[in-house]
Amino acid sequence: MCFPKWAEGGAMVRTELFRLNGTVERDPEVNRWLRQQGGELGEIARRWFEAMRRCGDEVRETMHDGCPTACLGDAAFGYVNVYTSHVSVGFFQGSALRDPAGLLEGTGKFMRHVKLRPGKAANEAALERLIEAAWEDVQERVERG
Repeated sequence: MCFPKWAEGGAMVRTELFRLNGTVERDPEVNRWLRQQGGELGEIARRWFEAMRRCGDEVRETMHDGCPTACLGDAAFGYVNVYTSHVSVGFFQGSALRDPAGLLEGTGKFMRHVKLRPGKAANEAALERLIEAAWEDVQERVERG
């Protein structure tokens, strides 16, 4: 069921959840994928997926579309992925997140991501806040049913 939620500026945003089967507390496939990512890109991916894992005891994970995905139960809230020259830290309900630092990229209806590149300083505090906000957002959505 979808419950309307109004974002700043009066735009309605999706409130249903993106659900994934087979989430577990620590997925061996996620750990394997993270270990296989080399160099600075791998370090960046491991760091930010670990930040998602630290959101709470209820964090579960799985591989989805070839990348580690963090969930509350089966409700996805974030992911990391490694590309040739950057790492994406993505959010399934990113269009609903407040982003005063302007880190989020993307124009889709729901998903947004932050691109991180080796050698380029990132606003780590703002990214930590986005991860926390995504976690709080999925908790609120799950509680509402």
